[in-house]
Amino acid sequence: MWIVFESRDGSTTVLSEEFGVTYHSKYGAIQESRHVFIKEGLHAKCIGQKELSILEVGFGTGLNALLTCLEAEKLSLKINYTAIEPNPVPDEIIKQLNFCEKLKVENGHCVLHKLHGADWEKTTILNSQFSFAKYKQGIESVALNSFFDIIYYDAFAPNAQPELWGQDLMQKMYEALLPGGILVTYCAKGIFKRTLNSVGFKVETLKGPPGKREMIRAIKKPKTCTLPIDPDTSPSNPS
Repeated sequence: MWIVFESRDGSTTVLSEEFGVTYHSKYGAIQESRHVFIKEGLHAKCIGQKELSILEVGFGTGLNALLTCLEAEKLSLKINYTAIEPNPVPDEIIKQLNFCEKLKVENGHCVLHKLHGADWEKTTILNSQFSFAKYKQGIESVALNSFFDIIYYDAFAPNAQPELWGQDLMQKMYEALLPGGILVTYCAKGIFKRTLNSVGFKVETLKGPPGKREMIRAIKKPKTCTLPIDPDTSPSNPS
């Protein structure tokens, strides 16, 4: 069901035979995650912040969570991370991944192990900068609070799982974000951009990672402040 192979930047990724797609880009697993989710997601939102809440749709191999945890330490940023994954990758596959070796971080293996070994539906404190909770459910059935600053939307591609890219779920993602929050994803299909626009997102088309021309960052527009009308000076009550 799962096949591990090396992507072009030397980092490993996994092919899901069930869905016929890979968990990361064949052009480079680590460089894709760094570009889409860390550079255009975390770094774009963390300026001036001391704490952020992140939702990941598609935990998969744990690479995005691992990179985010390591980055939180570098930035002295507290991150509350929630991951959704209905089909966990087996431990024997995770053990074959070389993310920690390629990242050259001594505690990297320990962090990746803790992420995958954490109890489902419970919050685990990995360190003073990073708390983590994962849910073994489809995103369609998860009840979400509206307190996320960033959504990493890393579900399988629309041709493999079209039900995860429709208007109903994007409306749910919009409502899960705080005003000014962002959703980042590798997908840049025209129909998906129109779907994001239709639920209220401001859509930015950005340069994609190696092997992909474009990616998307969608912004939940901040609420506008409307001043109350003084009835004594309103058009219906001229002074």
